[in-house]
Amino acid sequence: MAAQKELHVQYYAAFREATGLSEETVRSAAGTAADLYQELSRKHGISYGLSVLRVALNDHVVPWDTPVADGDTVVFLAPFAGG
Repeated sequence: MAAQKELHVQYYAAFREATGLSEETVRSAAGTAADLYQELSRKHGISYGLSVLRVALNDHVVPWDTPVADGDTVVFLAPFAGG
């Protein structure tokens, strides 16, 4: 069984609306950012697919297969329109 990590997740825009939270600290055995997103999307009923999202770990946008480590700060970035 994978070791549990404590991860700090910050929510903005559509994610804040969906979760009702601006942030939370979770304990997870997720190995990658994608694993964590899948876990939290089930928990909070978020329906965005990975193909339309980006993820930032510790203030850097990274690929979904990037490993997460104990103490990381994670931000899921929803699609947005600009002008």
